[in-house]
Amino acid sequence: MSTPHPTDPHEIQAAVAGAIRAHATFFLVEGIVLLILGVLAILLPPYATLAVTIMIGWILLISGLMGWLTTFAARGVPGFWWSLLSALIATAAGLILLLQPAGGAISLTLLLIAFFTIEGVVSIMYALEHRKELSGRWEWMLVSGIIDLVLAAMIFAGLPATAAWAIGLLVGINMIFGGTALIAMALHAKRSA
Repeated sequence: MSTPHPTDPHEIQAAVAGAIRAHATFFLVEGIVLLILGVLAILLPPYATLAVTIMIGWILLISGLMGWLTTFAARGVPGFWWSLLSALIATAAGLILLLQPAGGAISLTLLLIAFFTIEGVVSIMYALEHRKELSGRWEWMLVSGIIDLVLAAMIFAGLPATAAWAIGLLVGINMIFGGTALIAMALHAKRSA
């Protein structure tokens, strides 16, 4: 017999708050670990960049190998050759990142530059669309888009040197914000318990 799930928004909110309170210590520990790793990544960005590159290499390699296994196990399925090509690309990309992590860091940095450029343009267009409708605080979105473009330009202008630190620094900043958010959530849950 299954337990009934709450449907009332207040019941759902109470259930989520209860779950967070019950596991607040785990969130606190995770937040502290992320905060420490984030600070280390910011202090040692080349090592963090290499660590991220190697981790992505392993993820791609393992997913490629799994792709090979599942593709050959399901040979009669439509799209066999496309699936095989996908597995080959993932495996090759993973091996390249693992065998040449410094070159992989440059490739990932170029991808990061492309992301910031596209995100910046899209954010600016989004802000201008909101400006036409006179809705909300569109200026913040405009500033966010401009910052994305400035970051992309700064990283691009400093290539190849920026490839050594850009990814590690940004991962570190992300970990600090994520860790701080988890710590704040856990402390709030412990106070309200």
